[in-house]
Amino acid sequence: MKTMNTNNVENYMCVIEISTTADKIYHALTHEIPLWWTELFEGSSSEVGNLFTIRFGDSIYKTMRVKELTANAKVVWSVEDSLIALPDLKNQTEWIGTTIVWEIEEKKGISRIKLTHIGLNRAVECYEICSNGWLQFIASLKKFLETGEGTPYRK
Repeated sequence: MKTMNTNNVENYMCVIEISTTADKIYHALTHEIPLWWTELFEGSSSEVGNLFTIRFGDSIYKTMRVKELTANAKVVWSVEDSLIALPDLKNQTEWIGTTIVWEIEEKKGISRIKLTHIGLNRAVECYEICSNGWLQFIASLKKFLETGEGTPYRK
C-alpha cells in the first residue's frame, strides 16, 4: 500500500494502490459504505443528489450529499452537516462545507485511488484525528476490496 500525505496547508490527500478493478472500487464507494467505513449508515450514496449520514457512536456523525458520480472514475461528496463531539475539540463542526473527492484509475488489474478531502488541512483543529481516521478507513476499504471483508466502525 502506497500512502502519501501532504504536510503543509494543502488539503488532506492519500493515494493507495489495490489489486482490484475500478468498477469494484466505484461500487464500494456508491453501494457498500457500511462494509468498510461504518455500519451506522443511513440514506443512499448511489445517485447524484442522494444524502447519506455516517455515524461513529452517538457523538460523531457526518451528513454528505453526492455531488458527482463518474462511473468507475470519480465520486464527490459535499459535507452538509457534521459533529465531532470530542472534549478536546473546540470547533466540532469543521467538516461542514468540506468536499471529499475520490479519483479512481485502473491499469492492468492494479487500481489507484486518490482521496482528496478539500478543506481538511493542517490549519483545521481536527486534522490529526481526522487524517488518522482516514488512514484507518482507507486501509479498511483496501482490505474489503482485496478480501471481501473490511474493518468498518461497528456499533
